[in-house]
Amino acid sequence: MTARLAGIAAHAGVSEATVSRVLNGRPGVAPGTRTTVLAALDALGYAHPVRERGRGGALIGLVMPELDNPVFPALAQAIGTALTRQGCTPVLATQAQEGSAEDELTAMLVERGVRGVIVVSGQHADTTADMGRYERLRAQGVPFVLVDGFSPEVRAPFISPDDRAAVRLAMTHLVALGHRRVGLAVGPTRFVPVIRKTEAFLDAAGALLGQPKNEAEKLIGHSLFTLEGGQAAASALLDAGCTALVCASDMMALGAIRAVRQRGLDVPRDVSVVGYDDSPLMAFTDPPLTTIRKPVPAMGEAAVRSLLEEIAGTPAPHSEFMFLPELVVRGSTASGPRDA
Repeated sequence: MTARLAGIAAHAGVSEATVSRVLNGRPGVAPGTRTTVLAALDALGYAHPVRERGRGGALIGLVMPELDNPVFPALAQAIGTALTRQGCTPVLATQAQEGSAEDELTAMLVERGVRGVIVVSGQHADTTADMGRYERLRAQGVPFVLVDGFSPEVRAPFISPDDRAAVRLAMTHLVALGHRRVGLAVGPTRFVPVIRKTEAFLDAAGALLGQPKNEAEKLIGHSLFTLEGGQAAASALLDAGCTALVCASDMMALGAIRAVRQRGLDVPRDVSVVGYDDSPLMAFTDPPLTTIRKPVPAMGEAAVRSLLEEIAGTPAPHSEFMFLPELVVRGSTASGPRDA
């Protein structure tokens, strides 16, 4: 065994300790170095270690938020399908509302010997979070890609929908229908997607409706990214006289519809509602939800492609790849009141 390690190390130009870490699937090896060691195994006629040659190929960790929001299972499926097509095996780790933190899940995945990690809507989307966690992950020799959120402090490929374009699409649609008092229901202010949606809303309110920024700011409701959060935000916006609501997620939009109906009003006759994501089954709600479709399949493919390039030692640019959403018009929007 010692002679074998020495021979592989000499051929790869690395230490025997590095070869040992690769053979045992342990972290602490840079992606390029790992690839060099595996190439040395091929050249010397040795089989790859079990974790590298398993039935499903290389293990890739996927860290997701809680799966209550149906867009996250859809994104997990898109990423998992793309990984499987590339001969890899996805290992899914999800954060329950009161469950494991991102760091704990990432550590667990690294311990299991994953070759890389994709993190969806993680701490990288929180402007108040410590971004040092990602440099520490990189120092362990584990490449990663971050989805839905951006931080200039982190050297990694980012995959994001264009949240600003999404709000512009929704606002343009509602204004074209004659709505003059439009509200925005979004999540907490510390998240990058919320900041971007808010900026786009204020810009669109000024450009399309001529509203001063200080007036438009009164029509923004911050709450949780849940059905109950959407209901609470919508209730406040209805009190402010809004006849149309742009919501930061489909779940929030369903909560907004509930708030409208609790007041004895109708969607879309009295109040129009636009969601965001185009989650599965949104075409079958009552009424079918007008929404902004997040480009989930394209984002999943891009995340996998970027990560595999990182693993292969030809890293993708450490920048943000933006994907354009599209407006899907269904039954939850209609012409605004004539006296609005």
